[in-house]
Amino acid sequence: MSQTSSIAPLSWSRLVEEALRRRKSEGLTQKEHAALAGVSHPTMAAFERGETTLTLAKAMDILRVVGLVDEPRPEDAQTRFVREAMERWQALVAPLAPDMPARFSSGWYRIDYWLEGDLRTPDLAAFGRLLEQAVVAKTGWPPFWMPTREDLRPREVDGLIECWLAPPSDGFDRAFTSSAHSDFWRAAPSGRMVLMRGYEEDGAETFPAGAILDTTLPIWRMGEVLLHAEKLASLLKKDADRDVTVHFRALYTGLSGRVLRSWANPLSDLAIQGYAARSDEAMLEVEIPATDIEGRLAEHLLPLIASLYERFGVAGLSLGRVEAEVQRLLKAGAAPV
Repeated sequence: MSQTSSIAPLSWSRLVEEALRRRKSEGLTQKEHAALAGVSHPTMAAFERGETTLTLAKAMDILRVVGLVDEPRPEDAQTRFVREAMERWQALVAPLAPDMPARFSSGWYRIDYWLEGDLRTPDLAAFGRLLEQAVVAKTGWPPFWMPTREDLRPREVDGLIECWLAPPSDGFDRAFTSSAHSDFWRAAPSGRMVLMRGYEEDGAETFPAGAILDTTLPIWRMGEVLLHAEKLASLLKKDADRDVTVHFRALYTGLSGRVLRSWANPLSDLAIQGYAARSDEAMLEVEIPATDIEGRLAEHLLPLIASLYERFGVAGLSLGRVEAEVQRLLKAGAAPV
């Protein structure tokens, strides 16, 4: 027995008529409408003739120009993307023993970003090749690394590309088993990325897990992801002359009980000692143009790092000190930090 639905069947002819009416009322020519939608003029003409051979993606691009697509705000889409990634990660680690490093029991950080602008949306196979090009190999364990080994390589899951560096399974030896090397990440062809990783500090033998947060590693990790965003934006944008915006967020968790300490790079200009964290989490956000991120990396990172340090009672961080560490990052070449 059929069920009553509140959604009326799509009337294609009426939708085409309304799109045509709105185009004319806005003073757009057919060619101008096509250009704004990113489709060819013949495709636009076929749409207005009511042909139904167009792909849904092209039809949506045409309808979007004249306000006939009711879409959620991009921020809401990113929130949903990140939430679904978290739910997926939780399902993956659920069968693991409580003491497995991949559970990030002492805390973890998550970095996500989405690109806003005139972007192309490649199919998953093509997107995977672009992700390979976008890897920024400044350290020995770059974000969004694309391993090629069968048991580690990224997979296609629900229309996304997903990678989980799971604990070693029978028959495979793993060189890295710490929480800092148990990455989980997802990528959407629309320019959405999210990465979860444990703290390198928690794998040190000189102090217990959860005891410190290093002063320099957040600069390196967030810096690497911003450089990745710049590279991916350049690969995805349709027009080299059009601007693309990077919406970037970093969430640091498990901060309670940690103190800020220089550990990974003891000779760094950021040899800062902080107090115990004042909160358990820190959400850091920035919205920046994708153009010349590398040239302005310290400038972009300063408010993020300053906000993180404030959780540990450290204030007055200068641009010069961040710039010095950024230069060390930019001069690195896939050597472990």
